[in-house]
Amino acid sequence: MKNLRLILPLCIVVFGLISFKTLTESSKYKCMIQMKNYSGEGAYIVISLINPEGEYEKTLYVKGDDDEWYNTVESWWDFYGKRRTDIDAITGATISGGERAVSVIEIDDALLDKGYKLRFESAVEDQEYYKNDVEFDLTSQNVKSKIEGKGFIRYIRMMPQ
Repeated sequence: MKNLRLILPLCIVVFGLISFKTLTESSKYKCMIQMKNYSGEGAYIVISLINPEGEYEKTLYVKGDDDEWYNTVESWWDFYGKRRTDIDAITGATISGGERAVSVIEIDDALLDKGYKLRFESAVEDQEYYKNDVEFDLTSQNVKSKIEGKGFIRYIRMMPQ
């Protein structure tokens, strides 16, 4: 009986840790961005997680590593510029017209099919800004899809890693 009193709390802790780990697992996805042919500077592209209320939840990736130009991605800047979280680990070079780039983004598995969206915003110096160049529901089907862009992005293709 004494051993049972010692083992039972330990089992509860172990089950709790296993359950917590399951709830917080995330998956990595390759995200290929194919740009339309355009002339001019490279595009700044921000990939954001949008919550079911339509608000920014998290910055997943930034194409463009010169923070002097982040304010050209206007809507995202309203979110990010106030917080100024460290995004160095999720930044890369801009992408020019006709080019493609592959990035790896990490998404919490618990957010799939729960009303969240992925938004790809794009801006090019002395040209336009597209708040919803690509935006789609974060579903288990869409994270394996090709989705057309509306601005500088021709399409994006998501691939589970």
